[in-house]
Amino acid sequence: MPLAEPEVVRRLESRQPSAYVLASLRGFGQVDLQPGLLTGVAILVALWVSGWQNGLFATLGTLIATATAYALAVERSGIASGLQGYAGCLTGIALVSSLGNHPATYVLTVFGAVMCTLLMAALGTLLKPYGLTPLTAPFCLVSGVMVVGAPSFSRVWHGDPASVASTTTGETGWTWTSLWHAFFNNISQVFLIDSWYVGLIMLVGLALAGLRVVLYAAAGSVLGIVAAWLLGAPTALIANGIYGYNAVLVAIALGAVFMANTPWNAAYALFGAAVSTGLTASLTSVFKTFGGHTFTWPFILTTWVVLAAVPLLPRLRRSG
Repeated sequence: MPLAEPEVVRRLESRQPSAYVLASLRGFGQVDLQPGLLTGVAILVALWVSGWQNGLFATLGTLIATATAYALAVERSGIASGLQGYAGCLTGIALVSSLGNHPATYVLTVFGAVMCTLLMAALGTLLKPYGLTPLTAPFCLVSGVMVVGAPSFSRVWHGDPASVASTTTGETGWTWTSLWHAFFNNISQVFLIDSWYVGLIMLVGLALAGLRVVLYAAAGSVLGIVAAWLLGAPTALIANGIYGYNAVLVAIALGAVFMANTPWNAAYALFGAAVSTGLTASLTSVFKTFGGHTFTWPFILTTWVVLAAVPLLPRLRRSG
């Protein structure tokens, strides 16, 4: 995830106690790897528009994770740019989507957000020698363990709430409506939400982060649709954004954040986005065997692999 510029961090920290609120707001944008305040606000608005439960649990997770980072004296530059809040945001949404709105879900969201901060530090230490960052791995690990283990505990599990993603496998045929719904749903499914208008608001937020960011997000969404269609994925799942959201994240990460802005890097970023689409299907089949969830693992694994390969590929170079 990108860090804020030093002067920006100093300016944020000079506005205590509002620094905590600003850091939390930036955490929402960091789910899409963007530290911009306006992007974070736009995404927060989109989350509340999608439903008060999504908005509430995303906010709770972000606030707790950010507060934990302050309490543990994590490096202030990372906190100020939202790097400690985004995993908690996704964890809150994942838990309420999987477990429903119950008292136990609030407790688990708080505990999960704290764990995300600890895992962020642990993974950051392990990955630093390789020039990699944790990305959304803390969220995937914490939420994955909690959701898989939930049915074993009667005070946590309350039946089988509506799934975040449709399990439809039939082919319904393409229409213009399903096509443009897929484009925007690929954006919203980054946050486990199936709603084209939420995706539209989030895309506007990404546009506020810069032209390069929104273009790669759009390109990743289109490529996710095309790659899934070429592979023969069910139309209904493509339209719901199930096969494209990881492509959106990979395209943003490689095209607009971690890689320099060159034609070779652009092609490499789009290649990675296409790979993540195929990987989504494979990992979904694996996780389904034990009741797990794919979440953003395809994005994480694809981004780690392609970034780790860059030092031995002379035509490609990292940003910075």
